[in-house]
Amino acid sequence: MTQEKPPIWKREEPQSPCVNICVIHPAARLCTGCLRSMDEIASWGKMTAEERQDVLDDLPSRAPLLKQRRGGRAGRLRREKP
Repeated sequence: MTQEKPPIWKREEPQSPCVNICVIHPAARLCTGCLRSMDEIASWGKMTAEERQDVLDDLPSRAPLLKQRRGGRAGRLRREKP
C-alpha cells in the first residue's frame, strides 16, 4: 500500500515573479528576470496582496524598457570619436 503525499501548501496571495535571473539593467534599474525594481524586490515580503498584484499587473508594461538597444559596437565607436 502506498502512502499519499500531503498537498503542497501555497499562499492565497500573489507569488513572486522571480525566475532566478537576478541582473539589474543599468539604465532601466529593473531586474532583467522579473522586471521588478530593487525597491520592489526588497519590500516584496512586506507588501500586501493588493500591492503585490499591482506590481504584477504593471510588469508587462516594463518589458519594452529592457528591449531598447544601447548602440552595440556602432554606438561605442561613435562615443569614442573625439
